Amino acid sequence: MSLSVKDLDAWIEKLYRCEFLSEDQVKTLCEKAKEIFITESNVQTVCCPVTVCGDVHGQFQDLIELFRIGGDSPDTNYLFMGDYVDRGYYSVETVSLLICLKVRYKDRITILRGNHESRQITQVYGFYDECTKKYANTNVWKYFTDLFDYLPLTALIENQIFSLHGGLSPSIDTLDHVRALDRIQEVPHEGPMCDLLWSDPDDRCGWGMSPRGAGYTFGQDISEQFNHHNGLTLIARAHQLVMEGYNWIHSKHVATIFSAPNYCYRCGNQAAIMELDDTLKYTCLQFDPAPRKGEPEVARRTPDYFL
Repeated sequence: MSLSVKDLDAWIEKLYRCEFLSEDQVKTLCEKAKEIFITESNVQTVCCPVTVCGDVHGQFQDLIELFRIGGDSPDTNYLFMGDYVDRGYYSVETVSLLICLKVRYKDRITILRGNHESRQITQVYGFYDECTKKYANTNVWKYFTDLFDYLPLTALIENQIFSLHGGLSPSIDTLDHVRALDRIQEVPHEGPMCDLLWSDPDDRCGWGMSPRGAGYTFGQDISEQFNHHNGLTLIARAHQLVMEGYNWIHSKHVATIFSAPNYCYRCGNQAAIMELDDTLKYTCLQFDPAPRKGEPEVARRTPDYFL
């Protein structure tokens, strides 16, 4: 299947204007992206320098602000840790742009799967409805959710920083356990793949039941043991709203990065990205919401599992 650089550049330019692609263009894009993602590992290797990003959730103008703060792709290498869709009003444009950038500059941008890159979740939290509204059918939703099955689950930065959307799993002791998972499927309701996308660090030691209804909570003892056993210095993850855009927990064994400012257009939080230089020295850059046009001041009521 041919998809020229000229085509991709034109699509990227269109998407930067927040104009969505045609249904046929999305189909072609997703087929091409599958060819790339199928070659990537469940623990995708990432080199420094790289800028690590958390949830963006369809907040397209804020993704553009993120690129303004962090640098344009491909001038800056990026690692996105999932949750591109749902809740924001421009999930179609947001995920289309990121996938276009991946196909155009595949070695410059790494895109991991989040718990919202799922058929079931997107039918509840907005992406399905947005696709049917913008395209008058479910085809584009199907192209993207089929593609989501191919996204890598985790990344390993310079063999030292383990990066993923959610957190750890009682079923997983080593990175080789992650590498051995069959990821090309809908996110299961339980088990190691589910845990990687749903779990959260917690102040209490050991494993706990997650209030989210999927995954687990895990304490500092678990993080320290996992990092030590796998020769890691840090777990970098997203998945949780943090008011400053980033925070450290478990004596700096775990960092949470959240890149959707004023989440759901009502939470009042800052967003952040984490820049890692050639020596793995980190800088966290915070940013506020981009100016808005044509978006409601108050979003529809959103379910509270995330708060």
